[in-house]
Amino acid sequence: MVALLCCGSILAGMPAIALAQEAGQQQNPAPAPAPQSNVIRTISVVGAERLEPTTILSYIRLRVGQEYTSAAADEALKDLGATELFANFSIRNDNGNVVITVTENPVINRIVLEGNERLKNDKIVPEIKLAPRQIFTRSKVRADVARIIELYKRQGRFAAQVEPKMVQLPQNRVDIVFEISEGPKSKVRQINILGNEKFSDGELRGEMVTKQARLTSFFSSNTSYDPDRLAFDQQKLRQFYLTEGYADFRVVSAVAELTPDQKDFIITYVVEEGERYKFGNVEVDSQLRDFDSDTMSANLPMKGGDWYNAKTVEDTVEQLTELAGRFGYAFADVQPRFRANKDDLTMNITFILREAPRVYVERVDINGNTLTQDKVVRREFRLAEGDAFNSLGVLRTTARINSLAYFQENFEVTQVEGSAPDRIVLEANIEERPTGELQFSAGFSSIEQFILAGSIRQRNFRGRGQTIGLSVNYSQFSRSAQISFSEPYLFDRNISAGIDIYRRDFNSFNFTNRDRNTTFRQSTTGFSMRAGVPLTEYMSLVGSYTLNYEDVTLDETQFFSDLDGDGTLECDPLRAGRFLCDALGTRLSSILGISLNYNSLNSRIRPTRGKTVSLTGEFAGLGGDVRYVRFRGRAQQFWNVGNSGFIFSILAEGGTIIPLQERPGAGVDDVLLTDRFFLGEPQFRGFRIRGVGPRVVTRFSVLDQFNNPVLNDQGDITFLTQRRQVRDDAIGGRNYYLGRAELEIPLGTGARELGLRPSIWADVGALWGVETPVLTNNETGIPIVDDLGNQLYRVPGTSGTIGITTDPTQPDGSPNIRLIQQGSNFREFFFGDSPSPRITAGIGVNWNSPFGPFRIDFAQTIRKVEGDDERTFTFNVGTQF
Repeated sequence: MVALLCCGSILAGMPAIALAQEAGQQQNPAPAPAPQSNVIRTISVVGAERLEPTTILSYIRLRVGQEYTSAAADEALKDLGATELFANFSIRNDNGNVVITVTENPVINRIVLEGNERLKNDKIVPEIKLAPRQIFTRSKVRADVARIIELYKRQGRFAAQVEPKMVQLPQNRVDIVFEISEGPKSKVRQINILGNEKFSDGELRGEMVTKQARLTSFFSSNTSYDPDRLAFDQQKLRQFYLTEGYADFRVVSAVAELTPDQKDFIITYVVEEGERYKFGNVEVDSQLRDFDSDTMSANLPMKGGDWYNAKTVEDTVEQLTELAGRFGYAFADVQPRFRANKDDLTMNITFILREAPRVYVERVDINGNTLTQDKVVRREFRLAEGDAFNSLGVLRTTARINSLAYFQENFEVTQVEGSAPDRIVLEANIEERPTGELQFSAGFSSIEQFILAGSIRQRNFRGRGQTIGLSVNYSQFSRSAQISFSEPYLFDRNISAGIDIYRRDFNSFNFTNRDRNTTFRQSTTGFSMRAGVPLTEYMSLVGSYTLNYEDVTLDETQFFSDLDGDGTLECDPLRAGRFLCDALGTRLSSILGISLNYNSLNSRIRPTRGKTVSLTGEFAGLGGDVRYVRFRGRAQQFWNVGNSGFIFSILAEGGTIIPLQERPGAGVDDVLLTDRFFLGEPQFRGFRIRGVGPRVVTRFSVLDQFNNPVLNDQGDITFLTQRRQVRDDAIGGRNYYLGRAELEIPLGTGARELGLRPSIWADVGALWGVETPVLTNNETGIPIVDDLGNQLYRVPGTSGTIGITTDPTQPDGSPNIRLIQQGSNFREFFFGDSPSPRITAGIGVNWNSPFGPFRIDFAQTIRKVEGDDERTFTFNVGTQF
């Protein structure tokens, strides 16, 4: 009962509880739903073609779960724009779904330049940023336009305009076209200088690199306006005034203005010259123990009272630094201290040599050589590990390595601090260049006319510094072939060695009338061996041995006759001259030689300073068929005149040959024709080849209509004397000398770029010392005979073959005219055997033309000897292909 009552109570109370809950719910209604938040739920990319969407999303800072705001969208747009990958882009938010729409920039297919004639593509393309297969961007286009215009401005074309255009191609590709309008070249029309009183405008303009555009400046490229050159000219003006003593000089302003027609520039300089100073008290304050201040002060190049010259001060600093380097102070510091006294206008200078430790070479490093062996470079060093540093040794090392011509131009040995303050490391950072040469050339010479040549040479064979070569030359009057090999360091010792094997054929010639005729042919086959050792840094001793087999021949049809009537042809002195007949035959020459050489030139190709001296002695007679002693000497010196570009040089050479055997016979010289010296073009300008020295001139008589000599009023035969009407045979001499002075004149930049190098020169020389030859005269001529050997005569008044008879007289007793061979009546003369100096002077131009080296000379003969053969104009030109 109790359980039933409890269950009933519970069931009875449930409706009441339900009513109570309903009542509670009516009293506390449910809250309204919260407003939706602006949260990024997704980010998608539309329009991407080449780029992955994830890559594009990495460029922006929007992320899923972040709140989307206008500021965040703006930042994302800036980030997309900074990539420069898109031509167009936008961001849209669709209820938390962010959509980024992009249009990618096209890919560049190619770059096209149009209208550029003065600046070729190879000068512009490397300077611009756009390139094929890159993404097109407008900023790069603008930068490239500005760069192209800047290139034209440096060429002096300030009116140049560049218009970029884009050509659309399939697959979102474009061609970029730069349409270029080059415009005229802007010249410097006028240079005005204001404020100068001590020097004229012309003097100051002469110091500047920029020149005014004038007719005389046609070859110069410095007449165009260049802002960098304008700044450099200001420094040139200051340097000029400082060298003249005006220590307070300054350029107040330099303004370049375009002319109203926008074609040219007018440059105006405003200067303040100031007062001119003199050197006051000049001394050296040395803190180095090896240098005495008083002694060095006494040897300074400037003295108190001299006009102040800043260039002299700079040179003195360099000289003191180099002097300290020679004594091992690699890090010596020379500082000039200036004290200007404006009261008496003097400049007091103290050169302070600051204390520095003596330096030793810790090691020598050679870097960059892949083919050349280390020892080839290392053996050119004048300093070794452990040696005291010497700046002169470094300079000499640099010069010797440059002379090898195996590496880059302007190579320099660099100096690096070592492991301690008194240690230094010398580094040779080299860049190898090709040393093999394959050359074919063709040219034309006023001496040998057409010339063909070919050669192959390797100057660094197997990277050992050896030279091996083969050459062949051919011209109308000479042919040669040669194989050569040289070893600069035999068995890794400082001994040079070499051998040449050759064959040379030479045709000598003379002139008869306007024809150049071959006289004798000389064929030489042989070899030469040499070995040399250095005596000092600049001096070497070279010994040689030469063995030659020579064969000298004449054209038998031209110079041989049956002199004895027995049918045997012999050299005819009437046709060839006795001196040529004496030279015929074969002979073996065995020659020992020794040479003492000195060479301090700064370049083997185009020296500007230094000198070279060579003394050579040769002895022929160690076996063989000829015996003589021959001496030759040659010296040449170069100067760079005042660092102005003028190069002055002088040359002196001479030689003598002394026979050690006698060749019997009147008029026969003891020295063979082929062993004598010859002088003329090209070594002696102003004369033809072999145009100076002893010679036999054959003059033919003037003939009448019947080929008989014409007599003058005195009854003597009249001879032709013009050069084109005689036969001229140079026979050489035993002694000669030759001197030359030459000044190379610098031209403007434009002419230098063309490779023009003019010079003025003067030559002096002579050749003499041969035995006077036996001369042959045949004033009656060689008779014309019939088959039986009877003298033929012409009946007066007849012509052709009519009236030809063997009877010397007519029936009435009047003489018939004797017939002679045309040109057979002549007289020989001997000229030119005199040590009297011949002097010539002239101008010449070297030109590295596009078709090869070209040399032209105009000469004026100042002094000559009778018989010398002059030439006013000579040239040589060739090409390589």
